[in-house]
Amino acid sequence: MTTLRHRFPAWWGDERGDVPGWVLITLMTAGLVIIIWGLAGPALSGVFQQAIDRVSGI
Repeated sequence: MTTLRHRFPAWWGDERGDVPGWVLITLMTAGLVIIIWGLAGPALSGVFQQAIDRVSGI
């Protein structure tokens, strides 16, 4: 039985991976989350508070 490592040796040649690429993706994702949270946070808080008020009957 052949493994993927034997079938595609070029994919497995560099064991280090693409660390700078993953760091960039992680930082960009964190930045997008912060921006979206900053824009939508107050609106979502208002919707949540309104839902809690309706459920609690206040």
